[in-house]
Amino acid sequence: MFIPPAFRIDDRETLYAFVERYSFATLVSVHDHVPFATHVPLLFDRVAGVLVGHLAKGNPQCESFLSGAESLAIFAGPHAYISPSWYATAPAVPTWNYAAVHVYGVPRLLSPDRTRAVVDLTVATYEHSRPTPWPNALPEDFRRRLLAGVVGFEMPLARVEGKFKLGQNRPEADQVGMLDGLRGDGVEAERLAEFIRWYRGLGPSAEPRAAADSR
Repeated sequence: MFIPPAFRIDDRETLYAFVERYSFATLVSVHDHVPFATHVPLLFDRVAGVLVGHLAKGNPQCESFLSGAESLAIFAGPHAYISPSWYATAPAVPTWNYAAVHVYGVPRLLSPDRTRAVVDLTVATYEHSRPTPWPNALPEDFRRRLLAGVVGFEMPLARVEGKFKLGQNRPEADQVGMLDGLRGDGVEAERLAEFIRWYRGLGPSAEPRAAADSR
């Protein structure tokens, strides 16, 4: 991923928190000499330093894991069009701001027991915060048939790249105008504004820090 210095994120805690928050990933491998992608939720096990997930057993991407070749998991956050009319500085041009984290590693397939544990963990992760979590209580014969059709995998983190293109290279007045413009420009733009506040640790009415702040 091309990352200009102003947008590079190296802080591990920030990168890991992003992967956990935006866990629906695009997993890219090479299959039959061409790129092959699956869109799949991936959970991050911080203790083991691995991503875990599961695919349909019929997905040919599973075969690529046997080659020992590296795969790429792309985690995408909020993104939105940025109008130059929001800037205090002129002339300026339109752009697109976004946040993304790339994780590289060599996936390996898991045993049926480990696959079952990954599936149960995935359900628990996305159900636990609901007012009435689904208990994952299924008839055992139904569960066996279901698990027979999937395969779990883990991908140790070999390297992680983060790019948060959030206007950090602009003067402070331009960053203020960008946030004001995003707040009233639709759902996706509002999500990007929320993300910028999350990243900078600001309250909902706070203004961005100066561009020289390299956090």
